[in-house]
Amino acid sequence: MNSKNQSIVVQDVEIHLLSQNEEDYISLTDMAQAFEGAEQLIKNWLQNKNTIDFLGVWERLNNPNFNLVEFHQIKIDAGLNSFVMSAKKWVLRVNGIGLVAKAGRYGGTFAHKDIAFEFGSWLSPEFKLYLIKEFQRLKEQEIQADKLEWNIRRSLTKSQYRIHTDAIREHLIPPRISKSKEGFIYASEADVLNMALFGKTAKIWREENPNKEGNIRDYASVAQLVVLASLESQNALLIEQQKAQNERLSILNKLAIKQMRSLIDNPAIKRLSDKPLLDD
Repeated sequence: MNSKNQSIVVQDVEIHLLSQNEEDYISLTDMAQAFEGAEQLIKNWLQNKNTIDFLGVWERLNNPNFNLVEFHQIKIDAGLNSFVMSAKKWVLRVNGIGLVAKAGRYGGTFAHKDIAFEFGSWLSPEFKLYLIKEFQRLKEQEIQADKLEWNIRRSLTKSQYRIHTDAIREHLIPPRISKSKEGFIYASEADVLNMALFGKTAKIWREENPNKEGNIRDYASVAQLVVLASLESQNALLIEQQKAQNERLSILNKLAIKQMRSLIDNPAIKRLSDKPLLDD
């Protein structure tokens, strides 16, 4: 992908894209232009302790050269009045690959698409949905031109999945646990998200829908998948903060209600969500 000629337009804002190591990066600088106080938004987001936690989990999963020692110092400093973070500082201090500080005409702060979607959630669930839809259109064009395979449902469901399972593995699974008990813990945490978003467990859904193949998430709307990705990353952070499961469920349910209302109460978003996705 060439950053000089690849861009998408989201709510009348042109957002430039960058290809690095065959991965897609999206301009956070451009994304922020859709909101008041654009220059301060990225700074505020990067200085948020939850953001630092999220970036750390993402880097641990995707970056074999991630500087954990320096990251732990950053975590200690995060939240202090004197704490300042930028994309450039993040890259230099932890050898990060999730953020890119780019100079030049189309410069600014870029983030891997997983991280950019998370920033979109922080800005507005509505904006995130438009961003994903426009990103999908670009991928559809690439599919037509290069016969590539890309599917919005798979992208949404996997983007935060590894972050979520990594947090479960690191903080909830005790050492030397049997595979059956390990599987139960993963399923239990999956049902925390199911309860928060759908109001029922996977087992209850199967009992109510005996003739349907797949699982409850296979029948989710795009809006629900957007919120689900947000809940996975939030639950990962809450697990790292050692919140009890019942407390996390309450927090996640409130977050799901707030984000879904923001999406479905907007007629424009409903029309957008009703448009078909790429065929599975």
